[in-house]
Amino acid sequence: MAANDYYASLGVEKNASDAEIKKAYRKLALKYHPDRNPGDKAAEEKFKQINEAYSCLSDAQKRANYDRYGSAEGPGAGFGGFGAGAGAAGFGGFGDVFEDLFGAAFGGAGGRTRAARGTDLRYDLNITLEEAVFGAEKEITVPRWMRCDTCDGSGAKPGTSPTTCATCKGHGEVRTQQGFFSMVRTCPRCGGAGRIISDPCGTCKGGGKVRRERTISVKVPAGVDNGIRLKMTGEGELGASGGPPGDLYIVMNVAEHQVFHRDGDDLGCDFHISFAQAALGAEFVVPTLDGKGAALRVPPGTASHEVFRLRGKGAKSLRGAFHGDQLVRVVIDVPKKLTDRQKELLRELEMIGLSAKQPHGKGSSTHDKGSPHDKGVVEKLGDTVRDLFR
Repeated sequence: MAANDYYASLGVEKNASDAEIKKAYRKLALKYHPDRNPGDKAAEEKFKQINEAYSCLSDAQKRANYDRYGSAEGPGAGFGGFGAGAGAAGFGGFGDVFEDLFGAAFGGAGGRTRAARGTDLRYDLNITLEEAVFGAEKEITVPRWMRCDTCDGSGAKPGTSPTTCATCKGHGEVRTQQGFFSMVRTCPRCGGAGRIISDPCGTCKGGGKVRRERTISVKVPAGVDNGIRLKMTGEGELGASGGPPGDLYIVMNVAEHQVFHRDGDDLGCDFHISFAQAALGAEFVVPTLDGKGAALRVPPGTASHEVFRLRGKGAKSLRGAFHGDQLVRVVIDVPKKLTDRQKELLRELEMIGLSAKQPHGKGSSTHDKGSPHDKGVVEKLGDTVRDLFR
């Protein structure tokens, strides 16, 4: 291969497109870069060849001269080699290629301000347990940066326009030649914007954006719980240089309820009954979160803190159409202060209970006085319980 055969150096055909040339150069530059081949003289020489080739073929005018005359400089110039005329402008598209390949060391630290996605925002939304279980429509106010309406985001006073930076010619960066590398840094005059605002907008002071509050309607789906995040695409901060806005994440903060507590998709509550109701059994209407109430039958002999399940009275699941249950924990209230009559009845109740548990003598009938099957004893026990807690 001839040293000055630029197409052969990059491994492309003479009719290759700019994109194909750039792609081939990127691949070879990564392969033969000196940092990846320390001490390899052959790789270093190859790297110089592909850079010389790309410096010519990436420039439309130089490529035309090369194709017609065999020299990037035109007729009579001969082959100038890699360094011939290779000032800052002689490197064609080196800056963006090296930046893509190797980052800040080859220009990634500077350059014109590029379009960038806006920052995501977070909003903590306080809701009630009812709103979490059944869903709700809420309105929130979010402060964020928005495009200035006065200048339509240009930063210039209405009727005027930004001018192209004379230092960087609108590129936002300036290039300097160091050996066979083209080093890039942010333009010190325009700060990378590529333009100068001589007469800034009075509303945004030239920034092109203003801080404002935006009211947003939020649909809280039924079944959300503490910590659940809702994503609202495009409702975050304004993007830079025409970039897309960020997203808004709304985090649910469910307040504690006076009656109900949540356990996954189930709802729990305590329901207080008397000793008599627990001993004899009773039917109740217990509260539900929707306010309609539900029937609950407590059988005789129910112990304190026994739990009863009401099917489908819990929260809707976010993972499907089914609902959780309501768990009702029965709590038996024991009176702390008793009247003399109540104390007397309690003693009578205790005696009746003890009498019902007395063992019977030999030959005793199961219907003897004091037997637990004696109808009068059982009825009297029930009457005493009712009188005590009436």
